[in-house]
Amino acid sequence: MQAFLHQLLSGLATGGIYASLALALVMVYQSTHHINFAQGELAMFSTYIAWTLVQAGFPYWEAFFLTLIFAFALGVFVQNVILKPVENASFFSVVMVFIGLLVIFNSVAGWIYTYTVKTFPSPFPTQAWYGGSYLSPHEVGMMGVTLVVLGLVFAFFRFTKLGLAMRAAAQNPVSSRLVGIRVGWMLALGAGLAGAIGAVAGMMAAPILYLEPNMMGGILLYALAGAVLGGIDNPWGAALGGVLVGVVENLAGAYVVGTELKLTVALCVIVGVLVFKPSGLFGRFVVTRV
Repeated sequence: MQAFLHQLLSGLATGGIYASLALALVMVYQSTHHINFAQGELAMFSTYIAWTLVQAGFPYWEAFFLTLIFAFALGVFVQNVILKPVENASFFSVVMVFIGLLVIFNSVAGWIYTYTVKTFPSPFPTQAWYGGSYLSPHEVGMMGVTLVVLGLVFAFFRFTKLGLAMRAAAQNPVSSRLVGIRVGWMLALGAGLAGAIGAVAGMMAAPILYLEPNMMGGILLYALAGAVLGGIDNPWGAALGGVLVGVVENLAGAYVVGTELKLTVALCVIVGVLVFKPSGLFGRFVVTRV
């Protein structure tokens, strides 16, 4: 029973990382109607920036917030400079742009930092009082950070005029322009926010996975499974889907398929949802008259 509780709670902790990245994926999808396959690499590159700042002597939390600013600016840059010129291109052209970004950021990170595995510090002491036999202090702290991020994002979109304008621009850009909303900048701000949220996922995952250019590949797949499971057009459904995928992955890896085949769980989730409920658990099923 204790082993089961440990796997369950550990799955909730890792599911928080998947939830953060799934939320970032959905935010980009709502504005572009495309999956940003480079979202994990953007998070990885931002995590390297945090590592560089820590190595330069910055305190962890100072490096953390400076990295969020960098990740936000990087997201805005990618949206305005790279994605905006191809927003009317064909579906496969945009997909190739995202795949190209994935390869570019992965290669640049390997070129600058090499492919040697690096340790990334945790901001949570190993002997902290909130750790226990079921969860390490870092896992508990990681869950706390994830909840704070999700709460701040919810409050931003629910209670601020800027958040409402960003939602309107993503859902109905034509009507938004008619009421004076600068849709281009709203979409860029959404991409920047997605970049910052992804950076949080990267910095929380790095102390567990170690830091190297390919660290976010598996996490992106789990986050995509969570987004598909919860609903690719529903941010909070996608976040909940990420948590569910984390729990299922941990339990299946421990008791069903083994640790070597855990990644197949995410693939099975994606295929199963697309076959039986393409809109996801909380997504909208839209019928259009043609």
